[in-house]
Amino acid sequence: MGGILVLGLGNILQGDDGMGVYVVRWLAEHAPNTGAVFLDGGTIGSLLLVTLLEGVDALLVVDAMELGFKAGRVTVLQGEEMDRLLVRPKASSVHEVGLGELLDMARLCGCLPARRALLGIQPWEIGWSDTLSPPLAQVLPDVGRRALALLAEWRHEAH
Repeated sequence: MGGILVLGLGNILQGDDGMGVYVVRWLAEHAPNTGAVFLDGGTIGSLLLVTLLEGVDALLVVDAMELGFKAGRVTVLQGEEMDRLLVRPKASSVHEVGLGELLDMARLCGCLPARRALLGIQPWEIGWSDTLSPPLAQVLPDVGRRALALLAEWRHEAH
């Protein structure tokens, strides 16, 4: 199996919007030897990200997503289920538009990872703040462990 890219989306100056970035940082600190590349995608443009997808067999995107659930609830969407969410007319995340375009560009370039998933976390509050809300700060380690479990599942299926 080729590389695994874990992409954290969000703006850490917008409170819970930065959850994807916080999860990627948690993973890099607590599980650095997974063989995956952890990337803060909050400041990188879609065009540059497409070049990073070349040679990647699996992509896990972590982002805060407004789905109307209780704050901190995690939703995992894989493969075509993820793709369908990203083509909806009304995005539940400000990053979905960019993520959908990224996947479209990767598809056109022939580098769309066969395994892909979106780990979406219901935010409590998005606004000017450099910290997560208490509900999201509390679930951060659990979200990290869910990401690690998915990565382990992908590695197991590849063998």
